Amino acid sequence: MKKLLAIAFMALASLAFAGDVTGKWVASMETPNGTRETTFNFKVDGAKLTGTVSGRQGDSQITDGKVDGDNISFSVVRNFNGNEMKANYKGTLAGAELKLKMEMGERNADMVAKRSAS
Repeated sequence: MKKLLAIAFMALASLAFAGDVTGKWVASMETPNGTRETTFNFKVDGAKLTGTVSGRQGDSQITDGKVDGDNISFSVVRNFNGNEMKANYKGTLAGAELKLKMEMGERNADMVAKRSAS
């Protein structure tokens, strides 16, 4: 019983010390066509992550969003010239930065997002 209580306490403590990604985050990344900015608006409810990703193609809803301590993962489906493409994101909150990796087909990108004051 003591072991079970200790495990439960450790699980709750890890949630208490986990960072909260709720809010607006902005990432910039260099591309062959110049700097591209992406805005993430996150909402966290327990272990569920929802919100939008905004960029040159407009706003896209986050799907399959999950939060596990300082780690997040989610997907975004975008339409390019009539073709739907699914982008999968994984990220880690590290202090004031959110380090993200995006995978879409054979294309991968790393980016660092910072919390927006506005």
